[in-house]
Amino acid sequence: MNAPLAGSAIPVVHVIKGEVIHGADHEYGPPHARFTTPALDLNSLVWPRHEPGPAFDTASAEIVDIMVELGRWIDADSDGLMAEALEHSVAACPLPRGVIERSYRNLAPIFDRQSMEFQIANELGGADVLDGWREVPNAPSGRSIHIRAFPPRMIHILAGNSPGVSALTIVRGALTKGVHLMKIPSNDLFTATALLRGLAAVAPGHALTRSFIAVYWRGGDEGVESRLFRPQFFDKLSAWGGEAALRSAKAYIGPGFELIAFDPKTSISMIGREAFASDECLAVVADLAATDVTLFNQQACAASRVQFIEGSAEQVDRYCELLQERLGVERLFASACGAPPPQGMRDEIDALRDLEPEYRVWGKFDGRGVVIRSDEPVDFHPDERVVNVVRVADLRDAVRHTSVATQTIGVYPPERKAQLRDAVASMGMQRIVALGDAIGVEAGLPHDGFYPLRRFVRWLNDEG
Repeated sequence: MNAPLAGSAIPVVHVIKGEVIHGADHEYGPPHARFTTPALDLNSLVWPRHEPGPAFDTASAEIVDIMVELGRWIDADSDGLMAEALEHSVAACPLPRGVIERSYRNLAPIFDRQSMEFQIANELGGADVLDGWREVPNAPSGRSIHIRAFPPRMIHILAGNSPGVSALTIVRGALTKGVHLMKIPSNDLFTATALLRGLAAVAPGHALTRSFIAVYWRGGDEGVESRLFRPQFFDKLSAWGGEAALRSAKAYIGPGFELIAFDPKTSISMIGREAFASDECLAVVADLAATDVTLFNQQACAASRVQFIEGSAEQVDRYCELLQERLGVERLFASACGAPPPQGMRDEIDALRDLEPEYRVWGKFDGRGVVIRSDEPVDFHPDERVVNVVRVADLRDAVRHTSVATQTIGVYPPERKAQLRDAVASMGMQRIVALGDAIGVEAGLPHDGFYPLRRFVRWLNDEG
């Protein structure tokens, strides 16, 4: 393993159809996190339309077997490629070492056989529609009809707020048998390429290995994107990330080139008065809520930023005090101390300190968390372990604060989800869970309101 030298640019490799490409032709990044990449040969980043993709006709069972082997390769890491990717990520990624290490340890389970088989069964109804043409019985017309979930040709604009995004994209891409060009993000330059090097190690030259590419270019580079983002090469563009990334991607969407958007989302919590049943209960609730707030140091879409709670002013203030204490605890996907809030947010918070009793603030700007109590949500976006606790008379009063931008809602006690779920669904939310379970996203269920495998494939008919 080659560790990066202090102050030097970190080398980023490209992986193209199983081949590792080295080179330092381009240099990017801020002064404290420079990295180099090979030059791009755009012709090598496409698969010709007049030929089927390498894995289009590979049996699903064979693909699942290879993915399971890749999971074992990740765990063993006998050639040190995952360890090398980890060290480079620590140097280049804004997340702390401990969070990245634990995230890497949780990559192998993404390649679990039971999970992948569940995704195929629950999202597509079985592997038969991937492996051939499924007969559709009892059509009203009486005609013979068959359908197929045909392999796609896709570009993926990956997000870098969690290494799991790259792993999940590779699994979904493999299960749908298509060809996949992945643009790696500047805040996670090494996970996708390490995983594809692992795929080449467990299945050298295999059709599945030749179905993936992972390369870097600067997002919005018109010289690259205007030439690649075309229906003559690809069917779909799957884009994760912020508004700027999606706005750039949308400029190329048109007939024959579809956008699958994993839009930027925010998440909230709803906590009932049952939390105040006892001091012990309140302590547990505060810890569960802090778990959801600090998910990937509040950089994940599922991380809670605003919490609505039923209770008296005295009760809610006591909760806020306990919550702030629990924000500074190391967890599976959170460090004990994160980055301090940016200066603009500090100014906003300091201004609120002068407005007691309408607002009250707990915590310092030391990266261990700040809690703001108010009667209405603050007018800025809480980030970097800042959470806004809003007192409500009834959790149903919080429904109006949800929207299509609300991804996950954590509820305590979980029995009250049934009371709230239809109302928040009508407002646009995508996911409701028990408080503390925001991280527990299970592959094979809807993601951001749709089934990814269903959107990845092209649904084709054979009629009559």
